Amino acid sequence: MQVISDMQPPAGPDPVMDGDQKTFMQDVVQASREVPILVDFWATWCGPCKTLTPALEKVVRSAGGRVRLVKIDIDQNRQLVQQLVQMGLPLQSVPTVAAFWQGQIADIFQGALPESELRRFVEALLKMAGGQMPGADLLAEAETALEEGDVQTAAEIFAALIEQEPENPKAYAGLARCMLALDQEEQALAVLDGAPEKIAAHADLTAIRSQIELAAAGREAQSKFGEFEARLAADPDDHAARIDLAVALNAADRREDAAEQLLEAIRRDRVWNEEAARKQLLKFFEAWGFMDPASVKGRRALSAILFK
Repeated sequence: MQVISDMQPPAGPDPVMDGDQKTFMQDVVQASREVPILVDFWATWCGPCKTLTPALEKVVRSAGGRVRLVKIDIDQNRQLVQQLVQMGLPLQSVPTVAAFWQGQIADIFQGALPESELRRFVEALLKMAGGQMPGADLLAEAETALEEGDVQTAAEIFAALIEQEPENPKAYAGLARCMLALDQEEQALAVLDGAPEKIAAHADLTAIRSQIELAAAGREAQSKFGEFEARLAADPDDHAARIDLAVALNAADRREDAAEQLLEAIRRDRVWNEEAARKQLLKFFEAWGFMDPASVKGRRALSAILFK
């Protein structure tokens, strides 16, 4: 187990640096293929940033070079921030910290966390980078049980983990997934609603909430496949029909097809109905998860459209 201590780290290059939009690809995306990178999005006017950044620097330096920190001033790098927001990174408020590994976003948190929680966040990132399942042994056991189809056992373990760690977002997300596997959407929502306010906006929990919302919309849309296809055959610029068709395709677990319909709507008119197609696509990414193959492929295609 990799543990971050308060001992003086070995001498070497400072793992903390300032970054900007010109060096982001090199300092963050490319560098994360060798070592996990934390990106601290901050602003001079942000009070909580003045607390978070020094604590984050201390934790990163104590990791002895196993993780790096790149600090981005959002006011000095507005173009970069705009691009990342359009890709689905929640930068509407600061401080926001995104963890990058292997060129992709691995985890995110917002707000000023205490040093102890920062250490746990970085330790989990290091475990992930080492190829291990993040979280405690109970979490790994529960995930395994759920993957093997033993939903009841998984639910019991996740519930036990919540008792031990009442602010563990992955435990709440796991229990909610168990409820969904048992076709108990209301119970899944109850689990999400019961999560402490401190973790209510965690990416794992918001992803499941989006899944539930999309499933409900998809059930209604699936009965109208033919109608949507007929409308598009008559008018390829019927963007409302294309978005509804995408929702139906997603409900049928045809993720890449769903994404392609929305991408086509964006290609034809990216600002239609206040960018409804792009917003729906970002909701898909949130529900599928950042690392899902359909999300990865879709984000690349979206980037090619928006930044060509």
